[in-house]
Amino acid sequence: MTTQVSSVDTPFGEARLHRDRSRHPVATLLLGHGAGGGVDSADLAALAAELPRQGISVVRVEQPWHVAGRKIAPRPEVLDRCFVAASDRLRVRTPLVVGGRSAGARSAARTAREVGAAAYLALAFPLHPPGRPERSRLDELDAVDVPTLVVQGERDVFGTPEEFPDRFDMTVVPGADHAFKVPKRGPVSQEDALMIVVEATLEWIVREVVGNRTAG
Repeated sequence: MTTQVSSVDTPFGEARLHRDRSRHPVATLLLGHGAGGGVDSADLAALAAELPRQGISVVRVEQPWHVAGRKIAPRPEVLDRCFVAASDRLRVRTPLVVGGRSAGARSAARTAREVGAAAYLALAFPLHPPGRPERSRLDELDAVDVPTLVVQGERDVFGTPEEFPDRFDMTVVPGADHAFKVPKRGPVSQEDALMIVVEATLEWIVREVVGNRTAG
């Protein structure tokens, strides 16, 4: 499948939508990228490559600051407004699942209700700054009122899986860090680590979004 890239005007400059469409979509997954990288991060790229074959279209939002070549992400309010502007351009007929990795996951959490999300996916959610558990961002997750899946690396310094409340659906990537990178002699290979992300996301969307829609 070929990724289609289009421009989106936002209040803070040009964003880009990277679309990987399913031929017969039953859901659409809208993803934001992190503050340290773009839409080509390994986890986002794996989801875009694999999920369309299973009936889930994937759209990755490249924020204006990244399109413009800047190195530092703007304040959260700017990220949120740009994410909403990108969502408004989609006009999808399938249920919309929003999410992202790291800073993108935070932005999707803050805007999930506004964009009418049916579910929310958090990849490597930065629960707190490294070494600062007292500066928790749990309130952003708690504000999400749709089914939520958190996919977290076992060694994530921004928050290990054990630090999250049991009320969230959780998938742990063994041995993985914040970028879902695993040691060469770790419990799983790098390829397997990414497939854990993909398969957990697929199973959860089918169960929580597609299944509930069919039942309704």
